Amino acid sequence: MNESGKDLPRQWSGVVEGGEGGVRVDLWLAGRLGGLSRMRVKGLIEAGRVAVGERAVKAAYRLQAGERVEVSIPPAPREGLAAEAVALSIVFEDEHVLVVDKPVGMVTHPGAGRPTGTLAAAALAHTPGMAGVGSPRRPGIVHRLDKGTSGLIVLAKTQAAYDALTAQLARRTVSRRYLCLAQGVVRRAQGVIDTSFGRDPRSRLRMAVLGEGKGKRAVTHFRVLERFGAAAEAVSLIECQLETGRTHQIRVHLASLGHPLLGDETYRGRRAAPAGDTRLAELIGGLGGVALHAAGLAFTHPTTGAPMDFSCPLPDRIGRILSHLRNRAR
Repeated sequence: MNESGKDLPRQWSGVVEGGEGGVRVDLWLAGRLGGLSRMRVKGLIEAGRVAVGERAVKAAYRLQAGERVEVSIPPAPREGLAAEAVALSIVFEDEHVLVVDKPVGMVTHPGAGRPTGTLAAAALAHTPGMAGVGSPRRPGIVHRLDKGTSGLIVLAKTQAAYDALTAQLARRTVSRRYLCLAQGVVRRAQGVIDTSFGRDPRSRLRMAVLGEGKGKRAVTHFRVLERFGAAAEAVSLIECQLETGRTHQIRVHLASLGHPLLGDETYRGRRAAPAGDTRLAELIGGLGGVALHAAGLAFTHPTTGAPMDFSCPLPDRIGRILSHLRNRAR
């Protein structure tokens, strides 16, 4: 049998033998439906697809000898990813790697609530041979960018390229440079934010700087490029280099210093958006995400060993804000 469901009847039934009384139904089924994992069996029970004497039961139900167990088995969830013909802004491509300028609003790979319209699905349509590279639901995906972040991302077109690029990420030899606009005047010209990092204990949807010894280490190098205004209207243009690549790392790190990114409702906290400039407020409202752009990406080519270095300009959504701030400062 296999979990594809091809060798399993849609409706399965079995009778509990004399020496099997007292056994939990989930364990009993796991021993008989060899093509299904215990997690899949548990899911069937939780979905009400397992009945004893025509009555749905829970996983902990203790069977009695002579009882008939009936299971309704739907097709197993598809493991692969369906390709979607979505246009990509390709910065570089050869037979091993694909470098894309991801637009804001596009999710890197399928996740909770976003099964379609992903970069992974678009890349699979562009390069069908990418199927099976990495994981089935994330073909070719070596690293990721948040939905609200735009910019450069590299995908692997072969398994060998995938293995080589993920190894470079693990060794921290991939250079990722970001440009962002943050609230307030960042006083230090440059610095390093080095913290423990993980899920916010108050919200599973957020990440947070944690106490020492908790979570994983996260390191962000930053440099202030320009400062605009003062007090409530102040904004800083910052360049960030990632040493580690945790989820929402730059957003959380700058917010922890009291400088959340423009457009970042998740980590703005109690701090209001820059006040006193209606045009700036309008431009922030049109960001479509956060004022964060992956502007530079460098790595070693996984096959040739040649240094690869790419950059892409700020998108208009951020460039318009920057132009407004510069004009305002004149």
